[in-house]
Amino acid sequence: MQSDMLIIEDLMLLMLDDKTGVPAGAGTLYYTLGGAVLLELALLDRIEADEGPALNGPKITTVGDGPLADPLLQSAYDKIAEKTQRVQPLLNAVGSGLYQPVIERLLERGHLRQERRRVLGLFPTTRLPAEDNGYEAELRRKVCAVLEDGGSPDPHLGAVIALLSASGTLPTLDPAPKWSSRTYHRAKELEQGSWAAGAVNDAVARTVAAIAAGSAAVSIATITGPSS
Repeated sequence: MQSDMLIIEDLMLLMLDDKTGVPAGAGTLYYTLGGAVLLELALLDRIEADEGPALNGPKITTVGDGPLADPLLQSAYDKIAEKTQRVQPLLNAVGSGLYQPVIERLLERGHLRQERRRVLGLFPTTRLPAEDNGYEAELRRKVCAVLEDGGSPDPHLGAVIALLSASGTLPTLDPAPKWSSRTYHRAKELEQGSWAAGAVNDAVARTVAAIAAGSAAVSIATITGPSS
């Protein structure tokens, strides 16, 4: 198992269909990826969320000093530090450019492979099937142990599951955990951030709530389309 994987990398690996590489919840993917980075920064004590209620969620501010070890996290931290924003627009601002860099990381780490083909011999297409290296299978086993058997996750795994639940993609994963009322309620418990300690829990819970609200709003807009 690779202990240096970011939350966003494990999250993406689980959301990608193992055969095609098409992500679950593609319409709200940027919200979820942005949330993964914010949760990582929260767990590192590098961002805080205020307590004031607002339409677009709490304000997010940077805290602490010194460089972050991962350039992806540093880039997000710098963007947040430029201007205090509320969490929902920030999820979009941070998450919109993350898909391709994370895919490239998973390819470099050997968790995905790239297959280029031509449909009908004419139209180029690219698939990103999972590599059977044991890592993803072990990650999924850990997710199932928490959701199906009531296990206690560490903060990293708790964040991954909370994001899957908040984004609405958990029951659509392929392969997915055994879906039941128990699984659903356990996932919702993790959305509350109980696996994060102390003041960090507040920032985590507010961020996850904003992801759930934002993902729901985007999904409704996609389904209903523009008003006549």
